[in-house]
Amino acid sequence: QSVMEYEEHEKRAWSVDFSRTEPSMLVSGSDDCKVKVWCMKEEASVMNIEMKANICCVKYNPESSKFIAVGSADHHIHYYDLRNTCHPVHVLGGHTKAVSYVKFLSSNELASASTDSTLMLWDVNNISPVRTYRGHTNEKNFVGLTVNKEFLACGSETNEVYVYHKAIPKPATWHKFGSPDADEAEEEAGGGGSYFISAVCWKSESPTMLAANSRGTIKVLVLAS
Repeated sequence: QSVMEYEEHEKRAWSVDFSRTEPSMLVSGSDDCKVKVWCMKEEASVMNIEMKANICCVKYNPESSKFIAVGSADHHIHYYDLRNTCHPVHVLGGHTKAVSYVKFLSSNELASASTDSTLMLWDVNNISPVRTYRGHTNEKNFVGLTVNKEFLACGSETNEVYVYHKAIPKPATWHKFGSPDADEAEEEAGGGGSYFISAVCWKSESPTMLAANSRGTIKVLVLAS
């Protein structure tokens, strides 16, 4: 059953997130260039942040309901203290295209993904990226990003899942969906090898991951030790 329904956004809402430390609080980001903070005890938003570009992703800091990271089509990550939203605490710049995902590895480590085919690791107390990860291909689709304390994983438009250790900028491993026979059949059908990974999710801190692609295939993958 529906407990609450909010209809303040004027365009597509791309991202929503609950606060871990204040479970009644949630945040949303939309193509209307607005970030909204909500309380499940209230019928209307309790805070509104107007930005200059579309919002692709929002995420609460896992250890504080006062801080959020916002990924934007302006190529930047905006890190806000919700007690004073006139200006972000930091604007993290390094990506050259839209920031499609932001995920926290810890209270100060933030990972971001972009359609510039890179992932980046940030210290939210600094404005320079700690590390940039390259190997996967991501130029137009949302291909997923998932993290745990040690690893970052994302999809690729080559229909592969890529895993990076946070200390190493090159892929630790990757896994391709499908088979050579399936790829040939797709080419013959005019598909042009167009399948891509569309979602990835670690199972908590375990080596097990879920991954799905644009064909509708879902796999359970285990990172070999």
